[in-house]
Order: sequence, then structure tokens, then C-alpha cells
Amino acid sequence: METLEFIIYPDGRVKETVTGIVGASCAEVTAAIEAQLGIVVAQQTTSEYFAQRNEQTATDTVAAQTAYSQW
Repeated sequence: METLEFIIYPDGRVKETVTGIVGASCAEVTAAIEAQLGIVVAQQTTSEYFAQRNEQTATDTVAAQTAYSQW
């Protein structure tokens, strides 16, 4: 589940937390919002930012089966 959480402090600072988005695509999701909010003072990446999607295509599966069937 993709989640964007915003905490707005009394002095006007906004803390944005993104969860559930793997890789650098979180920057694409938040770019328009950050442009409207103003200057980004700091960013801190999480482990999800450095993770890679675990997707297997049908081609990968067929190739793996072919490789093992020739033993």
C-alpha cells in the first residue's frame, strides 16, 4: 500500500513521509506536491528507496526452465 503522510508544524515546516513505494519513483510521486509546498530543506531516504522491485517476467521463467531441462 502506497502512503504519503504529512505533518505540518506550527512554524510552517512540513514533514513528508512516503512508504510503500519501491525505488526512486517516490521522487516522481512527490515532486508536484513539493513544488507547491516550497523549498525542500532536507531529504532522508529509506531502505525502500534503495530496494528493487522483485518482478519476474514470463520470459525469465521460460528461460530458466529451458536451462534446467537440458541437463
